This record gives sequence, structure tokens and C-alpha cells, in this order.
Amino acid sequence: QVQLVESGGGLVQTGGSLRLSCAASGSIFSIGAMGWYRQAPGKQRDLVAVITSSGGTNYADSVKGRFTISRDNAKNTVYLQMNSLKPEDTAVYYCNALLQTLAASRGLYWGQGTQVTVSS
Repeated sequence: QVQLVESGGGLVQTGGSLRLSCAASGSIFSIGAMGWYRQAPGKQRDLVAVITSSGGTNYADSVKGRFTISRDNAKNTVYLQMNSLKPEDTAVYYCNALLQTLAASRGLYWGQGTQVTVSS
């Protein structure tokens, strides 16, 4: 069984910063790409940032220069540093990971989401 648990969300003022964490645990053999998505009320879930197992990154245009994704492979954890936050960044943020379990099952796993609210 595999779990992804996010933390670090909350309420922040415009221009502020937050750091999200997502830790994967359970019967994990290896983890490939990890990513962050977000979903605002009434909208679809969109990619925010993704990082490969070797550290390559890709960002949505709306967050380039403000957000930084990183990972600690020893801790099976991915981070999202969010700076210069804007009200339009308000959403539920979800992490995901493409991983292989000890039972050799490969799949995409999601966390439960963490709320980020940016007040104007």
C-alpha cells in the first residue's frame, strides 16, 4: 500500500510565501517523476510543476519565476516553494508520483490535497 501525504498549505496574504511538502510512504520500490497540480473551485485540475527522478523540472507559465519544485529522493519527498503568491494561486494543491511498488506494480498515485488560500 502506498500513501502520498501533503502538508504546508494555509492562508497567506498577497506577496507572501508558502512551502508545500508531499511525502510518499509504503511499499515503494522506486519513484519516477513527481509533480504538483492545483484545482480551483469550478475549474479543472492543472499542472503546476513536475520534477523527474534526475532533477529535471517543468513549470506552468503562470508560476515560472515564482514557484520552485524540488525533491529529496532519500526521503521520498517532493516540495513546492511558492513565492510572490497571488489571489489567483488560490486552489487545492495535489501532489502525484509515478512509482513502482515492491510488488512490481507501476502506477500514478495522488495525495489527498492541501488548501492554499491567498488573500488580497
